[in-house]
Parts: sequence; C-alpha cells; structure tokens
Amino acid sequence: MDFKLIVFDWDGTLMDSEAKIVASIQAAFTDMGERPPSREAARDIIGLSLADAMVRLWPEADDTQRSRVTDRYRFHYHDGGADGPLSPLFPGAQELVDWLLQRDYLLAVATGKSRWGFDPILGDTGLADRFHATRCADEACSKPHPEMLLQIMDELGVTGAETLMVGDTEYDMQMARNAGTSALAVCYGVHERGRLLAQRPLDCLETLPELRSWFEREEVV
Repeated sequence: MDFKLIVFDWDGTLMDSEAKIVASIQAAFTDMGERPPSREAARDIIGLSLADAMVRLWPEADDTQRSRVTDRYRFHYHDGGADGPLSPLFPGAQELVDWLLQRDYLLAVATGKSRWGFDPILGDTGLADRFHATRCADEACSKPHPEMLLQIMDELGVTGAETLMVGDTEYDMQMARNAGTSALAVCYGVHERGRLLAQRPLDCLETLPELRSWFEREEVV
C-alpha cells in the first residue's frame, strides 16, 4: 500500500462501546424526566460530538437542557451509573494495532469523544503509546467535518493520498472524503453495510479479523 498513516475511529471500530453508550444516553434522558431515545436513535449518533449528538436527539431543547443531559450522560458512562457492560476493545484490536506498528505505519485516532472522556479510556486499554496522534471532538469540528483528519495529517506531515481512515459510520466515511483521504469501512460497529457502501469506501469488512486480512492482502499486492 502507498498509505503511511492509518487513522482509526474509536467507538465501534476499536472499542465495543455501543451498548454502554446507548444505555448511558437513555439513562441521561430518564434523569431529565424526558422520554429516552430509542436504541436505534441513540446508536445512530455514535461518532458525532456530544454537542451535535444532543441537538439531533433533543432538537426542541435549549442550551441549558442539553448541557444538563450531557452532564448526566457523562456521569452514567464514566462513573458507571447506567446498567450495561463495560466497553472492551474488540477481540484482536490490540494485535492489529501492534501488527501495523511493526510495519512502520503511523497510527492515529479521530474520535467523537471529548479529550476529557477519551484519555482515561485510552489509558485503561494500554494503547496510549501506540498512537502517534489523537484528535477529539472538542479540539476540532465534529465529524463529518474534515478538521480532525486535517489536523492529524498536518501534525504528522502526511498527505491525504498517504492517509487511510478506518471507521464504522457514514460520518467517518464522509469525513475522509471531505479531507481528501481514502476510507475503509467496517460493519461490525454502528452503521449497517448498505449505509456504509453508499459512501463508496475502498471496502466494507464484516469482522475485525477481516480487517487484518485486508491489510495483509494489500501488502502482498
């Protein structure tokens, strides 16, 4: 491959966090005395910044109400208030990251999480030292705006033609297109295959082992 930089989305791509995010969103709305979003509505905003997510989930609310429900979400997700499983890495995620590092790729993360929320989670996984750059949604415009990718490429001195974005949502695919990079979709996360293929990624892979196989195949070609 001609790629030098691989940028991963986090939730739904490397970390299996959908259930915890959905449970925390629903618990936050319940705390506010509001009808919680459906599972489908809650999972659909995964990948966006919290600010953009709450506008979509509660469009009639004012800024104060959205700020309060965001605070309740953070409580439930980070302090364990919401029932639901912890958020593990997908099986094989660490091995894939290490395998790519051994082949001298630059690695980065572009996530919809805030820096305050992301750093402790990244640290808990033991992967913090594997990534050459990370960018969060409170440091740049939310996906699908290209700013996170553009900042990462600028920091690492890599062009769009040398960059591959790997993600599980159409927001990741659109961000890649807006930034002038290639995109690779995985459909074991949040958005279903047809929705991802509509964004015309290089490929759409069903499992994380297939993702590893894709990189191995591209190296041989």
